[in-house]
Order: sequence, then C-alpha cells, then structure tokens
Amino acid sequence: MRLSQYFLPVLKENPAEAQIVSHRLMLRAGMIKQSSAGIYSWLPLGYKVLRKVEEIVHQEQQRVGHIPMLMPTLQSADLWKESGRYDAYGPEMLRIRDRQDRDMLYGPTNEEMITDIFRSHVGSYKDLPLTLYHIQWKFRDEIRPRFGVMRGREFLMKDGYNFDLTKEDALHAYNRHLVSYLRTYERMGLQAIPMRADSGPIGGDDTHEFLVLAETGESEVFYDSEITDLTFGDREIDPSDHDACRAVLDEFTSRYARTDETHDPELFAKVPEERQRTARGIEVGQIFYFGTKYSDAMNAKVQGPDGKQVPVHMGSHGIGVSRLLGAIIEASHDDKGIIWPEGVTPFHAGIVNLKQGDEEADAACDALYKSLKALGLDPLYDDRKGGAGMKFATMDLIGLPWRITVGPRGLKNGVVELTSRRTGESEELPPEQAVEKLAKIYAGIV
Repeated sequence: MRLSQYFLPVLKENPAEAQIVSHRLMLRAGMIKQSSAGIYSWLPLGYKVLRKVEEIVHQEQQRVGHIPMLMPTLQSADLWKESGRYDAYGPEMLRIRDRQDRDMLYGPTNEEMITDIFRSHVGSYKDLPLTLYHIQWKFRDEIRPRFGVMRGREFLMKDGYNFDLTKEDALHAYNRHLVSYLRTYERMGLQAIPMRADSGPIGGDDTHEFLVLAETGESEVFYDSEITDLTFGDREIDPSDHDACRAVLDEFTSRYARTDETHDPELFAKVPEERQRTARGIEVGQIFYFGTKYSDAMNAKVQGPDGKQVPVHMGSHGIGVSRLLGAIIEASHDDKGIIWPEGVTPFHAGIVNLKQGDEEADAACDALYKSLKALGLDPLYDDRKGGAGMKFATMDLIGLPWRITVGPRGLKNGVVELTSRRTGESEELPPEQAVEKLAKIYAGIV
C-alpha cells in the first residue's frame, strides 16, 4: 500500500475522552472512530490488525481440531427462557422485540443457541467428542463503557463450545483449550497468565481467565512471580493426548495466580515472600467447564454405549478478539506510539522516502516495495510530499516493527537504513540485504 492512496486519519493531539494508552493511540493512529458510547467503527488500519488477530485465533483453534461455524447476532429469547438465564442475566442483555412482537436479544454469548444446534443434530456418543466455535460480534450493555475497545458494548469474540460424553473427556477439552490459548497469545507477542477466576453468569466450578499484566488492567491480580518465567514456545502437543495436555495445565496453573474475586490471602501467604506479586491485569480470554448445566436444562442428550440417554458434558471458551488489540497496545508501546509485534502488525515494514520526487530515491523505493511484495510481505510506502519529521512521526505512531529509510545521501553509498521500532537501533545495508533480513525475520510468521 502507498500511503498517498491509503485512508489513515491520524491525529496530532491526544483526544480528551481517551483515558488509557490503548484508547488514545488507537484514536490517534486512525484505527477506530467512536460511533456511540462503547461502539466503534473499525477504520482500515484497525480493521487490518483485527483481521490479523482473528486469523491467528482461527489457525490455533483448527490446529487442535475445533470446527468453525457462524451463529447470528440476534437470538430468540425462547432458548434463554428454556435455560433459565433470560431473567437472570441482568440489564447487560439488550432485549428487543421484532415486528411480530417476539422477544429477541442481541447475543452476549451463545451457550443456548449452540446447545439447541447440538441437540437437533447429534444423538449418539459415537459423534463425540465435538467442539464447535465461531468468531462473532457480541453486545453487552455496559453501564459505563470506557477505555475504548477494552470495555466497549459491542465487541468481537471467539466463543467455542465442547460436547463430551464424560466429565473426564470434558476436562480434557478444557486442558486442550488452555494449550491452544497459550500458543495463541504468544503468537501475538503477549504473555497471558491463566488465573483461577469466578465463573459469573456462565456458571460452572472450573474456570481460568487469561490476563495480560498492565497498569491499566481492570482486575487486581495476585501471583507467584515464577509464573512469568514460563513460556509455551515452539513445543508440539498432540491435542488428543490427555496426559500431555494435563501436564501443560499443571505446569501453568500449579503456581498461585488469582484475580481479586478468587484471591485467598492464606494460600497466597504460603508463596515465598520474595515471589509474591500484586498487579493489575487485562482479561483477554476465559475457559469454563460447567458439566451438564445446559444439557440438563435443554435436554441435550445422546445415547451412551449402554443404550441409555445421558446429558452431555459441556464447556465454553472465549477469546476477546477486539479487546486483544487494546491489550497488545497496553503491553507494547512507548511515548511515540504503538509497537506492534511482528505476528499482528498491519504492515510488515514501512518505507520512508526522504526526498519524494528525486528520481533515484523514487526508483529505489519502488524497487524495495516490489521486492517485499514479491516475497509475500506487505509494506506501507510513505510516498507523500513532506518532511522527514512528519513521516517518521507517522511511522512511530502506527507502530510498524521495521522501517526502511531511503534518501539520496545513503543511496550514493549504496545503502538504505533499516530501523527496529522496538529497540530504535538502525543499520545501513544495501537494499537487497535489507529485504533479505526482513524475509528472515518474517519466515514462519507470514
């Protein structure tokens, strides 16, 4: 993309309504525009990152055998009345009526709908285990939406639902989701710590939230500092291997890590004092096992091996896809702007022409642009008329991980400047070597 042809409405000043860094930078970088309280339009740059995050979620879900589908945003209230949650859910649910005077709702989650789909089509234990998921817009009428996409009313969420014959199988699905989530977040450059949490209106006894540590987090968290030394890395885990998945869960949840809702001071006191930590965290996902809560209420049963009808064991598993953008920015920024990890960056590199209109500089930038595109990379070429300061400020604000600077002085020596946004370090390289280095950096990512 050439910046002269792109829609990137950056702001020079900090918006008065933005209270936290991610909201401020998303507005300034032209990623979002507020439509109404807690509801945003996703402008081209923001939409591009949103799709990158969504694609990683899809890839990691399907890696472990989960099946994608799509359910509607509007749901019949009848299903929620059947489960008993319609009146219990609270004012966060947006209740509406259609022209036929039927009670409807804008879905805040999909346990009822997926259970209805399951019971309509699955009748035998031979069709289990089964995990279905979708990525869809949700709506929860927050009493005080704030912090941009971090606590909006409309948000994009991945929610998945497992159906299993036994509690043992369902807990394996729980463990498998934990493995999948750890890999998902690390691919986005995040360390998301699984913490014992409260189940809230979803229900169930087994649940972990995944939280990214950040000063602006909405939750107070208490944890053993050893947990921050853990990484999932490149390990390959067979998603059907119960013992391997359980071992990962044990590794990442055996140390104390809890939100304020489930904090146990006596248990926390047993952690060595030098490792006790209190901080704030941003929730970016949660996994639940709730047994037969919905299958009992909605008669979702299968025929077991003995021929008897039994309710299936279920769990639900969410990732806040749109919220993740805010979390990534909160965890990765400086006073100049965003610093995108390579896995989710909207463009892989920026090309800055220091002297637009100079024949040699223009030709060098065009050649770099074509070379990067030929390798499957997606560069953003700042071909606007204007000074270097303006161009550098834009690149720093929108946070592309790498910048190639091209100017007449460097070209006389046969070099361009390759700069890391994260470290600020630069090196002079012949253009072809700069391209080769970027190709190596993004190998396995693109």
